[in-house]
Amino acid sequence: MTTFVDRVTLHASAGNGGDGCVSIHREKFVPLGGPDGGNGGRGGDIVLVVDSGETTLLDFHHSPHRKALSARPGYGDYCNGADGGDLILSVPNGTVVKDREGRILADLVGVGTRFIAAQGGKGGLGNAGLASRKRRAPGFALKGEPGEERTLILELKSVADIGLIGFPSAGKSSLVAAISAARPKIADYPFTTLVPNLGVVQAGETRFTVADVPGLIPGASQGKGLGLEFLRHVERCAALVHVLDCGTLETDRDPIKDFDVIEEELSHYGGLADRPRIIALNKIDLPDGKTMADMVQSTLEARGYEVYQISAAARIGLQELTYSMGRIIQEYRKQEQKQEKVRIVLRPTPINDGGFAVTANADGSFTVRGDKPERFVRQTDFGNAEAIGYLADRLAQLGVERALFKAGAKAKDEVRIGEGDNAVIFDWEPTIEAGAELLAGPRGTDLRIESPWAGRYVEDKADVASLTDDEIEMQWEYNVADPHTPQVSSIEGNKQ
Repeated sequence: MTTFVDRVTLHASAGNGGDGCVSIHREKFVPLGGPDGGNGGRGGDIVLVVDSGETTLLDFHHSPHRKALSARPGYGDYCNGADGGDLILSVPNGTVVKDREGRILADLVGVGTRFIAAQGGKGGLGNAGLASRKRRAPGFALKGEPGEERTLILELKSVADIGLIGFPSAGKSSLVAAISAARPKIADYPFTTLVPNLGVVQAGETRFTVADVPGLIPGASQGKGLGLEFLRHVERCAALVHVLDCGTLETDRDPIKDFDVIEEELSHYGGLADRPRIIALNKIDLPDGKTMADMVQSTLEARGYEVYQISAAARIGLQELTYSMGRIIQEYRKQEQKQEKVRIVLRPTPINDGGFAVTANADGSFTVRGDKPERFVRQTDFGNAEAIGYLADRLAQLGVERALFKAGAKAKDEVRIGEGDNAVIFDWEPTIEAGAELLAGPRGTDLRIESPWAGRYVEDKADVASLTDDEIEMQWEYNVADPHTPQVSSIEGNKQ
């Protein structure tokens, strides 16, 4: 059974926002109580939090789909709906969050570090929140927005000070067991270790962590063996220790060749050239191992490396090796303290709240894309005519009406707001413009929808592309006293 997972795909679905409430206050002897519908609650977020008790992403491997709670709708008497509870997911220290394209969204290092994986939907306004001086008693409310749905890649990169690297069966697991309290699986066959093992080492007053990387063989950086899967676990290490097998029984291998092969794989993987190296010649308790270590030590020292002859099984030379590791870690930590702390400036991606784009499609239809118009559509109750009229007002005030004119849209042309299954498609009526609050009619209705003038063009021109900017500004307006009687006016230039 799998017990260690360091890369998973998480499908996160945040909670939906609650719908606003349509309610009119009713009380004895109070004939005009006014709207009192409350707002919907906020949907729950999905939050990743670093937990010291987590060491693997195994839980997400078994349950990759996670969903937060949705909010409650609003109620009458100005009662807002309850917020949906946030879903807190614990992840190990060193978890990297990426999107589908591989872009890094967050690097979670440090216990308690948080990242919102999916944002909950906002609650819709009730009719009390939509009331204004001109719209005294709205007969509609805004719907809650759906929660964010994201597919994320979680990768675990172990947070260790020292990384042990080497060929399979070189003795890395034995070394971790000998210098720390960790008890990894140890056997006399290749690829015994299938997961990185971490151990805490005490060298004098210095305490540091050591991790071994299993499965490094020639071609590991291209996916052979297990090295590519676990090379990420040494990216955070301050130093690397080459564990070289001096007692191997394979005739085509020797410590110098093993060292060169591993260094070549590290160079192909990239990002590790600046890490200090220490060389541990292991298995000197064997007669042939001691002879081999004596032969290659001078060659490796001539290349500028610190070389130590050890035996993890017999516990020979381990104190000198661990103190050398501790000295490097001390120097690394002192350099980090001396470095000036860089002021981190967070620049969140701005939301294009006011921008939108109108695209003319090859089939004669038009597509409107933008955060704000798409949000307006999601908040609209299309079963309520007054809500549809309010949507038309918001789109006209945003400038969608004018942009469709300039793009060449004609009456009854198909207009799509958004893309995919969530898009809203309708036949465009170019005479609808802002001002629904000025129209008197039954609650929940919009007189413009039933108007016989709906869909008529300015001056009955069919070729909108030939209109000038001044002519585009000339639009139908409705007389407040009689909404069925149109009058033509010009916003710019006062032309008629």
